[in-house]
Amino acid sequence: MHTHGSPTGKTQAVLQVSLAATLIYVAVCFFVGLHAHSLSLLSEAGHNISDAAALLLSFVAVWLNARPANDAKTFGYQRAGVLAAFFNALALVAVSTWIAIEALGRLGHPEAVASTPMMLVAAAGVLMNGLIATMLWRVGRSGGGSDVNLRSVFIHMLGDTLSTAAVIVGGLVIRLTHLNWIDPALSLAIAALILWSSISIARETLNILLEGTPEGIALPAIRAALTGIEGVEDVHDLHVWSLGSQTHALATHIRIADIPPSESNIILDRVKSALRDRFQILHTTIQFENCDCVTEHGCVMAQEEALAHAAHPGHHHGHDHHGHAH
Repeated sequence: MHTHGSPTGKTQAVLQVSLAATLIYVAVCFFVGLHAHSLSLLSEAGHNISDAAALLLSFVAVWLNARPANDAKTFGYQRAGVLAAFFNALALVAVSTWIAIEALGRLGHPEAVASTPMMLVAAAGVLMNGLIATMLWRVGRSGGGSDVNLRSVFIHMLGDTLSTAAVIVGGLVIRLTHLNWIDPALSLAIAALILWSSISIARETLNILLEGTPEGIALPAIRAALTGIEGVEDVHDLHVWSLGSQTHALATHIRIADIPPSESNIILDRVKSALRDRFQILHTTIQFENCDCVTEHGCVMAQEEALAHAAHPGHHHGHDHHGHAH
């Protein structure tokens, strides 16, 4: 049984403080936005509601991820953070769509906007979101920067910082020019920013959930590295997937000569070292074989076994496991 790391209490504390501050800011944005007739501020309130949900999801994911693996969850809860990031991305898409629809409606019928409260609230938002984004960036960097859960929340808060800064500029321009269409135009820009920020997170998390090959890992490169090891004759049935955003796993069949286990263990050590040092893959399952294989129904079978299986379809077939590495 393996437990692949656990989040620190510092991460949980940062998420708790960020959640409390975000909820307060949502209330202020909503109240002032209604009284100032500012769609930009109401958009900020909606965006920050999604941020609050993102922070809450991330906190729950961090808590779950800290739980150890057990017989029911043999890999632990590493994908809790991936699920949180995926739902965060979906929430961002929904919020950006709502903002865009509202903004397009107001472009045809602009409303007078009270620019001063709009700028004051936005200035407070820049300060708050900037501090939260900085804290999340520091926590994420201390963990190597590869946690998609924390990265999705960081993108949320960074996007908020930039969009609220744009609201300040828009409020100033409205105050100087009295062009009220700038408010919905800014909202459209904010919606585009939110949508853009969600795409990469959604694609990455969906790839993990569908057990696709991790980004940055090429199967041909792994196959070439393994076949270059002395004693390895062939590599097939190669699979690489992500257990979570920071941990990858590999399973493969390797053909070697018919040699004693004491000699095959030397090859196994070389294979594990290559995967660890060159590809940072630590969780591996290696199956050694000493004859050619064919694939039937997704199961790799030895040639002789495949013929026997065809002649006696009710008989069980299996492999001789020369080595297993976890």
